[in-house]
Amino acid sequence: MSMETIKTECQAELNLVEDAKQLADFWTKYLSKTGEVQKLMGGIKNVPKEEKKAYGQAVNEIKTWVQALYDAKKEEVDKKAMLARYDAETVDVTLPVKHTEAGNLHPLTCIKNEIIDVFAGMGFEIFEGPEIEDDDHNFTRLNVLKDHPSRDMQDTFWLTEDLLLRTHTSPGQIRVMDTEKPPIKVLVPGKVFRSDSDATHSPMFSQMEGLVVDEHITLCDLQGMLDQFVKALFSDEAKTRLRPSYFPFTEPSVEVDVSCFKCGGKGCSLCKGTGWIEVLGGGIVNNKVLENCNIDSSKYSGLAFGIGIERIAMLKYGINHMGKLFENDIEFLKQFKA
Repeated sequence: MSMETIKTECQAELNLVEDAKQLADFWTKYLSKTGEVQKLMGGIKNVPKEEKKAYGQAVNEIKTWVQALYDAKKEEVDKKAMLARYDAETVDVTLPVKHTEAGNLHPLTCIKNEIIDVFAGMGFEIFEGPEIEDDDHNFTRLNVLKDHPSRDMQDTFWLTEDLLLRTHTSPGQIRVMDTEKPPIKVLVPGKVFRSDSDATHSPMFSQMEGLVVDEHITLCDLQGMLDQFVKALFSDEAKTRLRPSYFPFTEPSVEVDVSCFKCGGKGCSLCKGTGWIEVLGGGIVNNKVLENCNIDSSKYSGLAFGIGIERIAMLKYGINHMGKLFENDIEFLKQFKA
């Protein structure tokens, strides 16, 4: 293609360019290393020696001219694309705003946070153990003998002969006592798993384990802490009552009742006329459990308690079926605000 032809065709083709793709095609055809202008430069080898200088200058002038045309068109195309983008992104500020409702925490999260706040104020730290536990931490070192009913398949989800989904958060006690020396004050929240399901039970639920190990710990310390706990969660007038019970990892063991916060202890449908509602279990840590963690039981004693977070939520919010806490029905969850 001659210089005159290039000039004529460049101008004509560039007038037809309207977008970046067409402009790129133009650059490839004329200004790239294999383009028509470069081909002109390659033809210098066929020009007589005395004409090479003039020919080279002419080709450079053509290249400069085509490049200038290209730059001007590129500025035009870029400006056009920018204006089109502005038009596409224009926001009509007079349109009504779309209303987005604020979310809120799940009731179980609210209760969990409330419990943590209460005990954190008493100096408790937080420890979270694994949900898959071994037999040693979940049963043996908690003084649960091999023939104890809680080991049966009807209660426990076994994964192997030694591994299982933890049935309580009590293994966290063992893990903490293995790594820390008394005094110990720790809360162990988390999911636990048992083969049980009805209106008040679920195969998966949440617990909050509490452990205190120090010198001269007694049931009075346990009741004092739990008194503060029920006052904070239920009512300033709430009181606790301890009833004898049995757990292999505490001795003595107790079931803990709270005075009915609905009727003030007079008797109603919530407390079934007794004036008291069972809320959790606890007791003094069995000496064997302390010794299994190399803690001197002649010097130290401990208290432990286990709180069912779903049970507390059901009592506090008047929920009559545990399944509602796991269905994630939006209309149901909207009722709860942190």
